[in-house]
Amino acid sequence: MISNGKGNQVMRIGSLRGSAITAAILLFGMLSSGAQTGPYQPKFHGDPAHSEAESAALGYMRVVLRAQREYKKRHDKFATSLPALAGTGTFTKRMARSMDRGDYTASFHSKKEGFVLTMIPKQYDDQHRAFYAEDDGVIRGEEGKPATADSPKVK
Repeated sequence: MISNGKGNQVMRIGSLRGSAITAAILLFGMLSSGAQTGPYQPKFHGDPAHSEAESAALGYMRVVLRAQREYKKRHDKFATSLPALAGTGTFTKRMARSMDRGDYTASFHSKKEGFVLTMIPKQYDDQHRAFYAEDDGVIRGEEGKPATADSPKVK
């Protein structure tokens, strides 16, 4: 804004052009950021996830399963809790602190010779299946209900 000498404020045309360019750059940045605008893009060959939320849930499960395998090699038994597993492999204390995993809630239960890990979506739909894994390392999934040991393997 500049004064035209008569006490009125006027805007230069160049300022409008600059504002339009700035707005276009911001819009492009928002569109090209991580916001998912189309169908889910698999993260690797054979990725079984149907959405970003499922990808994160399955990734968390894989980290826990790998850490449990490594823990068992070191201690000849599985960890009995997630805090006990923290610091093994890439499983961190921060990951062990909260069962809230975005669109999912994690659950870990120790049993006599193993463990059960589940990921339950906060809302069931075609982009949020439930997942289940035991000490055998096989991830199983279900649509519309909690997954169990009898659920089909996630492929």
